[in-house]
Amino acid sequence: MDKSELLKKYFGHGSFRRGQEEIIDSILAGRDCLGVMPTGAGKSICFQIPALMLGGVTIVISPLISLMKDQVEALTQSGVSAAYINSTLSAGEYRRVFDMTAAGVCKILYVAPERLLTEDFLGLCARLEIPLVAVDESHCVSHWGQDFRPSYLKIPEFVAALEKRPVLAAFTATATDTVKADIVKILGLIDPFSLTTGFDRQNLYFEVRKPRDKDEELLSILRGASGGSTIVYCSTRKNVESVCGMLCDNGFNAEMYHAGMADRERKRTQEDFIYDRCGVMVATNAFGMGIDKSDVSLVVHYNMPKDLESYYQEAGRAGRDGGPARCILLYSGRDVNVAEFLIENSHEDSELSPRELAEVRKRDKERLRQMTFYSTSTSCLREFILKYFGEKAPNYCGNCGNCVTKFETVDVTVDAKKILSCIFRLKQRGRSSGRVLIADILLGSRSERLVRWSLDKLSTYGLLKGENRSRIISIIDFLIREEYIEIEPEHSTCQLTRKADEFVKSRATLLMKLPKEEEKEKPNQVYEENPELMKLLKQERFKLASAMGVPAYVVFSDASLREMSAKMPVTEDEFLKISGVGSRKAERYGKTFMGIISEFKRENNKEKL
Repeated sequence: MDKSELLKKYFGHGSFRRGQEEIIDSILAGRDCLGVMPTGAGKSICFQIPALMLGGVTIVISPLISLMKDQVEALTQSGVSAAYINSTLSAGEYRRVFDMTAAGVCKILYVAPERLLTEDFLGLCARLEIPLVAVDESHCVSHWGQDFRPSYLKIPEFVAALEKRPVLAAFTATATDTVKADIVKILGLIDPFSLTTGFDRQNLYFEVRKPRDKDEELLSILRGASGGSTIVYCSTRKNVESVCGMLCDNGFNAEMYHAGMADRERKRTQEDFIYDRCGVMVATNAFGMGIDKSDVSLVVHYNMPKDLESYYQEAGRAGRDGGPARCILLYSGRDVNVAEFLIENSHEDSELSPRELAEVRKRDKERLRQMTFYSTSTSCLREFILKYFGEKAPNYCGNCGNCVTKFETVDVTVDAKKILSCIFRLKQRGRSSGRVLIADILLGSRSERLVRWSLDKLSTYGLLKGENRSRIISIIDFLIREEYIEIEPEHSTCQLTRKADEFVKSRATLLMKLPKEEEKEKPNQVYEENPELMKLLKQERFKLASAMGVPAYVVFSDASLREMSAKMPVTEDEFLKISGVGSRKAERYGKTFMGIISEFKRENNKEKL
């Protein structure tokens, strides 16, 4: 079979997505590859199709136990023989996988990087023909990547230990030019075919909100959600526990996940989410990388992440089936302080030299600065993300919070000079401050701290009394973005730049976009042609998945069910034209699902008569 026939037979797709075919052809031609493709773009197809066309066994290196399990289950359901080796296997299961692989039954073998150099695994590989080694989440090999994992540095030694060097194919969802260069160098890719397909996920709606009360805002968002699963990301374990408790107290079926939980408990809550036994997962960034759950329609960041790479990867877990999904960030100035603390206390257990550690933290702080600019920007959020990753983008997308919000251009010259003057007066007193205290001084606050330090005696005290606090903070953020103010990294205090001095002395006008005080337009909602039929199809999918002990999306994704509910196929040819329906799934499930559709059409016709 050629690659297109295999794509339809085993994966149910009639055509390749952008970049897939070029990478597959390069691998089949024996050339190393580096593929940078956004979450949900179909990276796995790029190595799974060649694995089916090449002889021997393809080794897939992944740090993610959950991803291995999900992908092996999905491949098995589609008729492909696959297995995995990681720490979750019992001694008996471990031996069965070895025997099956050695016997030539297994075509694709997933393995954790920690296992690569073990004596028994190297012994197994010595008995195998290995034409291809695929490295998933390959940014983990770089010190400059957001998820550096020392175990990935074992990969070159593993490849060198093989009798014959295989083709190496590396994949990641997010990588700057520095990280891409690191991947090529450290993994030893030889003249690789390198392809970045583009980072745009057009089905995702991005929004940043700056609520007074994050709990109330989160409850409002979840109450307005329309179907699908939800992930809520928090920056600390403490926040995860408090937010999950708050949601449960308010009637939501929520679970939590963080690295401080026992392995057994983490596994249980993860499976509850994957198998739809809970609708909301509250988690730190320890959760989700590699979770191939297609029906996540909402990702909320309760706290701002440390960098845009992490944010885009985590937000990208929404809408993996191609359907509309929302990604909402709840921002507050305190998030910046938490992120700075996490940066200062990261990498301490790494093998970096003091000079390298200082350089990594410097880069981490620059990433945080860009993340803060994103969170406070009034321009198109999609454009901001794409430009960050080096991609050209229009300045209006029509599907982000800023594009659907009505802004007005406001002259903030006077207020900006008052803010800058306040920072200057503090400096004269030998003090410096963060954004919140500056706003308190200008508002004329009588807070205990402010009075104790005699800051109510400053000439700028109360100059903006009666103004909206969030508006003052927005102007301060704008002045930071436009480099009139810089943030002193050690204590996160505001300092004036030379540009600020020039502005104060000039007669220049400073204009800024501010949102009008009116209700936002609603983002696009998930559209279902026949919601009643969709409900019936989901019920049947859940019943089948429960009986087999697999996640619902392994049977069919939400995107496939939506297409069924819209096109209502009742013949085998019609059913095979649904995206995600291959011959194996049509044979296994076609009669059942077409029966439901036929019955629905009959009942509908009766009602019309």
